[in-house]
Order: sequence, then C-alpha cells, then structure tokens
Amino acid sequence: MSLFGKTTGFGTGGTGVFGSTTTDSHNPMKDVEVSSPPDDSISCLAFSPPTLPGNFLIGGSWANDVRCWEVQDNGQTVPKAQQMHTGPVLDACWSDDGSKVFTASCDKTAKMWDLNSNQAMQIAQHDGPIKAIHWIKAPNYSCVMTGSWDKTLKFWDTRSPNPMMSLQMPERCYCADVVYPMAVVATAERGLIVYQLENQPSEFRRIDSPLKHQHRCVAIFKDKQNKPTGFALGSIEGRVAIHYINPPNPAKDNFTFKCHRSNGTNTTTPQDIYAVNAISFHPVHGTLATVGSDGRFSFWDKDARTKLKTSEQLDQPITACCFNHNGNIFAYASSYDWSKGHEYYNPQKKNYIFLRNAAEELKPRNKK
Repeated sequence: MSLFGKTTGFGTGGTGVFGSTTTDSHNPMKDVEVSSPPDDSISCLAFSPPTLPGNFLIGGSWANDVRCWEVQDNGQTVPKAQQMHTGPVLDACWSDDGSKVFTASCDKTAKMWDLNSNQAMQIAQHDGPIKAIHWIKAPNYSCVMTGSWDKTLKFWDTRSPNPMMSLQMPERCYCADVVYPMAVVATAERGLIVYQLENQPSEFRRIDSPLKHQHRCVAIFKDKQNKPTGFALGSIEGRVAIHYINPPNPAKDNFTFKCHRSNGTNTTTPQDIYAVNAISFHPVHGTLATVGSDGRFSFWDKDARTKLKTSEQLDQPITACCFNHNGNIFAYASSYDWSKGHEYYNPQKKNYIFLRNAAEELKPRNKK
C-alpha cells in the first residue's frame, strides 16, 4: 500500500520508545524524515518532473553541495548521489525530461548535472553569486535562465560558454520563477519585473511592488486553462501579495495577506513578524504553501482567501519547500536562515528535510 496514496494516514505515526508520549520539537508534525540531510542550511528543494517514473528530490545547501534522493512509495528515502560547488548552492531545478539538474552557486557559476552519468559541468558564469536558476522549455528553444547579484539575467543553451542573451536588471536578483511563457524576477530595492519568453525572452512589464519590505520569494500561479496568470510574492515582513498580470478589476483582484506572525493577527499585543522564506503552489488544486522564519508552514486558498492549515512550530526556521509533480507530497526543509544573526546560530543543530502527505490538506475550501 502506497504511503503517498489517497487513503493512508501518512505522517500520523511517530511513536517514541515508550509509546507515543514523545513531544518532538524538531518534527512536531510527525512527518517523514529524509535520510542523510545536508550538513548546513538548506537553500532549495525541487522534485523531479512527471516525465520521470517515481519521485526524486534534490536539495541544495550552504555546505556547497546538492543532493539527490529517491522517495519510495512507502516513504523511505534513498540517497542517490551528490555534487559539489566551491561556494554555497542557492538554487536548483530540473530539466523537463528529468535527466539533468541545474545548480546555481555563490561561486558565481551554474552547473549542469547529468544524473545518468553522474557528471557535472559548468554551463554559466556571472560576476556575482547566482541566486536563481530555471529551465525554460519553449517550442523553438530551450535554455537555462540565471539571475545574479551582478544585476543581470542571463540565458544559456548549455553548450556554449557565452549566454544566448543577457538582460540588465535595475538591481540584484533576489528570487525568480518561470512558468512558460512567463518569468517573474524580484530584485533588491523592491524591484519587480515580468518577462515574456515566447520566441525569445524580453522584458514585458515592470511592476510597482505591492509590498513595502524586502522581497524574499516569488511563485507564479496558473488559471483554470493552465496558463500563467499572476504570482504570489513574499516579503521579510510576514506578508504575501497575490498579484494578477491582467486582472479584470485590479483594485479588487490583487490583495495582500499577513502570515508567519506570532499570536495571530490580534494586534493589541506586540507581534513578532517573520520572513516568508518560500512559496509553492499545489500542482493540482492551485492552493499554496508558505514557509517562514517562525518555523511553521501554512496552506492557503487564494481564491477563497482562507487559510487551510498551519503547522505546529518547529524548533528552527523553515527555509525551503516544494510539492512533487502530482501534489501528493509536500517537502519542507528545517534549518537556520540567519534571520536573527550569528548569535542564534548553533552549529550543533542538525538540518532536516521532512515529507508530508499533501493530497487532502490542500484541497480548496469550496470543493466538497
């Protein structure tokens, strides 16, 4: 019986040696722990595309490595391989056929990791750390998009040492997302740029930020026809903006909501406000997950504008999250994000990646 199937109580186990009396602050949701997690803070997670049979998870870390695990149907995770950069890995993504993984690093390079041969080669170069990397599959071209702190967005065909194209940005790239034919990049100084990718990439529109604080994460969402139609943008101030590109009624359709704050939204008492570290949309339901420096994940229905679930609090921040291709598995990473500076860093603390059955909890409210 599949642990990630529809009928299981996946993530409800977790009994201690003396029965089920253990309260475990590193895994309060009693989710499945991924074996052999990275040795430093986890920066990114990505599941294999639907073209690959099974589920493979990659994770990049500040220990300069990117690792690949096979996630079996019974919930077991098997470490398969890893590759190194010479600086922290900040982002990673898959090719559409699942044969390659692309990694972006503080060493100012991006690499292409061929999983069949387990060889990695450099495919990109910037003048600063590369913060975001995405695979673009268009009808007439395919390439890797890299966004850097050198204020450029570059497009690489993986065979040439020079980019196919380089676009200047007003500021450093902080986060990006791609759902063909759309790309969105959020930069320092609250910059926000949408690109169109048909025929060849070009700047489509610059948007005044709907948020007043530093951009931290961005994720594109699709409409009912499966076309990219807008994005969710998270900031360091415990807030997410839902922004449509061409809404019928911008004043009504675009909105922001608070999240990852202590003691709810009751503002009579002082609030601790935390960064939104990552946003991920469910591939089937279109609902979304946010994870934060407060050590919680939350599930949301943006159409009904309701919260579906909030987790118990982990004993350290959640730094990354993603869904697998059919939306049955939610992966999230627990590690220090330096949001409270060096005095809160504890090198003895382990890093974890957890897997949770997401089939039921992310169903929208209105669907019975």
